[in-house]
Amino acid sequence: MTYKTQAFVAAALMTLAMSSQAADPIKIGVSGPYTGGSAPMGVSMRDGVKLAVAEINAAGGVLGRPLQVVERDDEAKNERGVQIAQELINKEKVVATVGFINTGVALASQRFYQEAKIPVINNVATGTVITKQFEKDKDNYIFRTSAADKIQAKMIADEAVDKQKFTKVAILADSTNYGQLGREDLEKVLSDKKVTPVAVEKYNIKDVDMTAQLLKSKQGGAQAVLTYGIGPELAQIANGMEKLNWHVPIIGSWPLSMGNFIDNSGKNGNGARMPQTFIQDGTTPKRKAFIEAYQKAYKVDRMPSAVSAAQGYDSVLLLAAAIKQAGSTDGDKVRAALENLNTKVEGVVTTYDKPFTHDDHEAIKPGMVVMGEVKNGRVILGK
Repeated sequence: MTYKTQAFVAAALMTLAMSSQAADPIKIGVSGPYTGGSAPMGVSMRDGVKLAVAEINAAGGVLGRPLQVVERDDEAKNERGVQIAQELINKEKVVATVGFINTGVALASQRFYQEAKIPVINNVATGTVITKQFEKDKDNYIFRTSAADKIQAKMIADEAVDKQKFTKVAILADSTNYGQLGREDLEKVLSDKKVTPVAVEKYNIKDVDMTAQLLKSKQGGAQAVLTYGIGPELAQIANGMEKLNWHVPIIGSWPLSMGNFIDNSGKNGNGARMPQTFIQDGTTPKRKAFIEAYQKAYKVDRMPSAVSAAQGYDSVLLLAAAIKQAGSTDGDKVRAALENLNTKVEGVVTTYDKPFTHDDHEAIKPGMVVMGEVKNGRVILGK
């Protein structure tokens, strides 16, 4: 073999290796609960993520490489979330992870991504502290595309006190990190409005009888019940109020829009109001196309959790834009790109124009969130 031939073969092999490497998929972790009471949120988020990935891959991928979803069911358990985080980082070598539905799971798991300098986009979990957990570090790798509880708590209190003019309210919150951190946020906002709840009651996941908590609230003269929990137990609250023949408004955090609240409470859930980043109503061409694509792909009419699906979808669009801008999947470069995105990203929640900065990792601002209302098995825009 001549020198020229050797050089040609070497160049060809290098080109082949480079093209093979370029075609390697970009792995993205997707962590959420796909079973249990939180499943409507987890499944909807995952399915929204998959829609975005399919669209991006159909258009050629990112940096000439397809995106690959590596999904894991964290079962809404902190310890399971921790195991998954280590597996996705060390074994699967993901370049980023999107997901986390439950605040407790996020707080337990995301420290591994922070240590590994791998970005996480929380797309459902709402605990206010989530993006602040590592704010004292030089760089923070934790981002969010859901409405933080500090936004939601203010909206709940504004609705109850300022709009509805209630002076006596009760708070019912579940015993998880999510419920108790949300309750704290809500009590702070109410205190600013000089309102002290007549009852502040706790319940556990899977509880089926809220009579004691509701009786204390009713006896205290509560004009509204303010909630921080998820679908199944929220339905028990609505149904328990009906059993007591106690008809006052339910105003709470966004999971009042979950399918398993709406279905399990039936007519008793009508009128419940909650903050929403996305309502399944197709008010823009982008939203209409997203809703239709979701319905077609997953053969459903109503999304189990429309908010989760939309925020999951948007989280992938933002991540893809950052990888493209960085020209790399290096975690530090992707983080820096997220903090200074130089192109607008049209999502279904909103069109994102520099959604993050170095010191602000919250994509959702107060003006992007509306009040929704349950009406006859759907969530509509509250009036």
